[in-house]
Parts: sequence; structure tokens; C-alpha cells
Amino acid sequence: MDMTRVNLNEVLIHAARKGDVPVLQELVMKGVNLDYKDEKGYTPLIIACYNNQADAAGFLIDQGADVNGADHGGNTALMGVCFKGYPEIARLLIEKGANVDQVHGNGGTALMFAAMFGRNDIIKMLLEAGADKTLADVRGQTVYDIAMQQGNHEALAILD
Repeated sequence: MDMTRVNLNEVLIHAARKGDVPVLQELVMKGVNLDYKDEKGYTPLIIACYNNQADAAGFLIDQGADVNGADHGGNTALMGVCFKGYPEIARLLIEKGANVDQVHGNGGTALMFAAMFGRNDIIKMLLEAGADKTLADVRGQTVYDIAMQQGNHEALAILD
């Protein structure tokens, strides 16, 4: 294989998905763009977080990856972990400055994702970090509406 023809961005995305920090370190030394987006707009940080790779996520952020970088739909790493239910990574992202009120293309927030998917531990974390419970998506729905639709009574109690 001709190594001069290897696409370092593909290697970067693969290493983020697998949580391969030594490969990520080598790629950083080669000067790769840590905010590179694949065809769906996923950054290495979004990929690492979505695949529950906390060490890789922390490394990428510490090396300058945009903690608030979003895919083509406006979804961030924090929104992804709220969907998947990874509180350890949610805490890391919040501690590293993730915008808890950033909205995606339909106006949804990380708090709304957490309520929708029953990630009540993450709801508590987001509220402690100052997430705005009053924001509404493009349909005019707030996190309360979403929690009620999902029958997530624990979330409703947490939100009150």
C-alpha cells in the first residue's frame, strides 16, 4: 500500500470510532484537522462520543477539537450522548465547555434528547449545568412536552 495515498481523514474517523488514542496522537503530530467532517458532517469528536470512547473524546477536546461542532443536521456530540445515554461522556463534554442549550436543525436541545430517551441522570446533569428548560423546538414543544409524550414521569419530576 502506498502510504502517501492514505487518506488521513479516514484514518482519523476510524481511530475516533475505535477509541485508538495512540493513532489519534500520531495524527495530531501529522497536523490533521480535528474538526474534519465526513460525508454526514460527523466530526471525530462526534464519532468518538457516539461510540462511547471517553478517552478518545477527552484527548480530541484537549487537542483543540470543537466541543460544539455539529453534523449536517446540527447535532452535536452532547446531543449524541444524550440520545445514546453515556453520562460519563456527557459530564466530560459539559466540563469542557459544551453549549448545553445549542439547538439542532429542528430546534431540539440536548435536554430534549435526554428527556425523549429517558436519560434522566443526564437530565439532572444538564440542569445543574444551567440548561434552559423553557426552550421550544420548531413545533413549539418544550422539554416538558417531550417528557410528557414519552410518559417519562421521572423526568417531569426532575424538571419541576
